[in-house]
Amino acid sequence: MTDKGESRAERAKKAKWYVVHTYSGHEKKVKANIEKMVENRGMVDDIFEIAVPTEEYIDTKGGKKKFKERKLFPGYVIVKMIVNDVSWYLVRNTRGVTGFVGPGSKPIPLSDEEVKALGVQDKTAPSIDLKPNDVVKVITGPFENFMGTVESINFEKKKVKVYVSMFGRETLVELDFDQVEKL
Repeated sequence: MTDKGESRAERAKKAKWYVVHTYSGHEKKVKANIEKMVENRGMVDDIFEIAVPTEEYIDTKGGKKKFKERKLFPGYVIVKMIVNDVSWYLVRNTRGVTGFVGPGSKPIPLSDEEVKALGVQDKTAPSIDLKPNDVVKVITGPFENFMGTVESINFEKKKVKVYVSMFGRETLVELDFDQVEKL
């Protein structure tokens, strides 16, 4: 499927985000179905990422606060892909998908600003060479220039938990990979 001499990373840079309309309540199932079909049909060089934009919120019931997650756009899934006849057909004919967002059957890619507004980061974004107990420096954000010790790393969410010394106490903070650098 790939052009000669073009790596998956190079193709990923050319890929765009598209919005797919689904049956409401079937977003996660559609995401799983597309991922499974991509894997089974060897389409990893055309369809790179599938996301259901969500947000966390605090729900208070009976005086107890609970973190919950809700979909930002019920009935929609976004897909990072290179559109060709095969990839379009695969996504369009996935169970639960009603179509792409765009005029007629032609998908329209999201702009970079729209993608950022949805809060979707590329999984191709920075990887990090850290392990627990490594010493790091915070390079951006409210804890800028603080030193800390890595407690844990979540590669899926691209987050690192770091113990930072504040006011003579060790405080655990969660930071993005791009907010820290290894010393």
